[in-house]
Amino acid sequence: MNEVRTAPVPTLGNGVCFGIVNVGGTAFDGPLNDPSVAPGATHSISLRISHGLLGNMAPALLTCDVNVIVDWRNLDNGVTGSMTHFVPARHNGTYPFQVIAPTGPGRFQLTVRTDRPSLPASTEVVVP
Repeated sequence: MNEVRTAPVPTLGNGVCFGIVNVGGTAFDGPLNDPSVAPGATHSISLRISHGLLGNMAPALLTCDVNVIVDWRNLDNGVTGSMTHFVPARHNGTYPFQVIAPTGPGRFQLTVRTDRPSLPASTEVVVP
């Protein structure tokens, strides 16, 4: 297993709201046991997505519900993938939104952005 973390992604919302999207997780070979977000998943990245302006315990004031987009590109063979998930503002660091990115094995560039104006963040990770 390999830890994954991107830089925070500042984003605007659909009104007067703004926020910071934080993404961390684990690249694993699997299979995942039950209970999990995706029992049986293999060669993927388990992501924890949260909102936070002032830390995990701060209220979600002015923070937006956003569609978070995770893009990946295999640096070994060029295969790409993407997924979009609606993440409500209530998902802070204490209650992160959890998803599985089914990347397959290899070295990947992972990029996180939103469907609103945002500053994307990228990182590299090896999926065993």
